[in-house]
Amino acid sequence: MTYKNAVVDVPFGGAKGGVKIDPLKYDERTIERITRRFTLELCQKNFIGPGIDVPAPDMGTSGREMSWIFDTYRQFNPSDVNAAACVTGKPISQGGVRGRTEATGLGVFFGIREFLGFKEIQQQTGLSGKIEDLSVVVQGFGNVGYWAARFLSSHGAKIIGVAEYNGGIYNENGLDIEALLSHRNATKTFEGFAGGSFVKDSVSLLEKECDLLVPAALEQQIHLGNASKIKAKIVAEAANGPITPAGHDVLIQRGIPVLPDLLMNAGGVTVSYFEWLKNLSHVRFGRMNKRWDEQGKSKLLNLVEEVAGRQLSVTERRQVTTGAEEHDLVYSGLEDTMIVACAETHTTALKKGIDHRTAAFSNAIAKIAATYEGSGMIFMK
Repeated sequence: MTYKNAVVDVPFGGAKGGVKIDPLKYDERTIERITRRFTLELCQKNFIGPGIDVPAPDMGTSGREMSWIFDTYRQFNPSDVNAAACVTGKPISQGGVRGRTEATGLGVFFGIREFLGFKEIQQQTGLSGKIEDLSVVVQGFGNVGYWAARFLSSHGAKIIGVAEYNGGIYNENGLDIEALLSHRNATKTFEGFAGGSFVKDSVSLLEKECDLLVPAALEQQIHLGNASKIKAKIVAEAANGPITPAGHDVLIQRGIPVLPDLLMNAGGVTVSYFEWLKNLSHVRFGRMNKRWDEQGKSKLLNLVEEVAGRQLSVTERRQVTTGAEEHDLVYSGLEDTMIVACAETHTTALKKGIDHRTAAFSNAIAKIAATYEGSGMIFMK
């Protein structure tokens, strides 16, 4: 997490933690008790707080668990006016930020879009650089996989395969992502979905011919044993560590670019940072400036109408004058973050003649070193 934060210029130190259980084996009440007890232990050891350590959702958790963490922390720290900033990924009603739920998947989309725009990637892969020309296989249909697939599909990409732990679905003509989600939510499986062919051995979908492969599930899914069978032209890591070091080396040797996890899935921690800022400022993004911006744009349009001698329709005026909502600002901030980080990573890869994973780590380490140097914490020359 330290390196991931550094890559996207998020000023957090970085840490990981959790509870080793299978949440599917417990009812909601038991999960709540476990979560609250975990938070209590963190509080007692001073391991959680707005300026200490700030958890966020990951596998097996959602805004529900983050609400329990927030509530438990608040009970033990009733005088902390910044208590809401002790955890991110909360529901909106509990101080969450709009856009956090889809943030990781949206960041994956922005990252893919940016890398496809680099001419060197286009030359290496033979891809046009346009999202709408892509055929895509996604492994994992949880929060990250679903949102990545949804954003890619809504921008014209053809999602031909989706793999889950209990089976996959394939349709070379493209899958309806929303219909697939509805079916999965209703039946807990892809089996029986009319819009594609059910694949019992879902791992085999990783080896399907496609333009883009997006592993968004577990670790070590592409390894020495199957890396040589990957037929995708480019791989974007949406999960953490879905490719082993040996598997990565095989893909690079085969000329398949790997867009690394510490950059591609950094959208989640980026928007968690935005939520943290919102909680510390105690005001919704856009609340202070939305109407002012609208008034300024309206006055400008009045001048344009006067000069042009033409009145704009209500719809036309609204398209121009409507101020940014919170989710607009969050999306904009995340997009800018990914644009900058992808450009930095690609530039370093070209300059040093290295792959993008090594380039991302190189940039992260350089930023961390610069921080230490600037603060006077120099341990060795």
